[in-house]
Amino acid sequence: MANSTHNLAGKVGRRTLEFMSELGRFTKLVGRVISEIGGIFQDRGLFIQECVTLGVDSLPLVLIVGLFTGAVSGWQGHYQMEGYLPFEFIGPGTFKAVLLELGPVLTALIIAGRVSASIAAELGTMKVTEQIDALETMAISSVRYLAVPRVAAMTVMMPVLTAQAIFVAMLGASFVCIVLLGMTSNQFWGLIPNFFKLYDVFAGLFKSLFFGLAASLLGCYIGFRTEGGAEGVGMATITAFVWSCLAILVIDFLLALMLF
Repeated sequence: MANSTHNLAGKVGRRTLEFMSELGRFTKLVGRVISEIGGIFQDRGLFIQECVTLGVDSLPLVLIVGLFTGAVSGWQGHYQMEGYLPFEFIGPGTFKAVLLELGPVLTALIIAGRVSASIAAELGTMKVTEQIDALETMAISSVRYLAVPRVAAMTVMMPVLTAQAIFVAMLGASFVCIVLLGMTSNQFWGLIPNFFKLYDVFAGLFKSLFFGLAASLLGCYIGFRTEGGAEGVGMATITAFVWSCLAILVIDFLLALMLF
């Protein structure tokens, strides 16, 4: 019994030390990104290229997710409110849910699956093939050249993608409610201006900015830490997706406590 307790304590201690070490290395990477963010103006070509790759190329997927998110929100809102509240409240309820939570969070989770994982895979491949070491040998900062453009691009593009997802989600919700459920356009849209708050728009987009920052930083960090050849790259891809999703949900909770 004493030996099993001792072994358990040893495992917990090792895991704690490993976590603190990883946290320290991640914090160091964040510090380097912040210190070298000024290079984005000199490397603006890389920044624009990453905006297209990480942002614009993700738009079709984001719009599809937003459309069906709004559609199911409108349908579920009708089901939940039927017999309890007037249908005029479906529009404002869907708008609030999509604007504050569903739009930013689901968009961020989709981006974590597509972008954070792809960043980790790309940088991980460069790491195991020693391309990153070659950059450092030529006195080129791998953080400035590889991480900063990706982090800056994803941080800038995430609110843009979220805004597009929210807009399409409301169109999807209105289509379901008006065409499939027989509501009038005035029933769905009529009360939304009464519940509209500019602060809610700011809060939803502000959260998405942090989601993009966290997903890109984790993708870069895990990519830089990749080891073990092709198998290591595969594990890095999965790890980046899992940790990015977890970070997005934790950040969403913390920001909700702060903003509301």
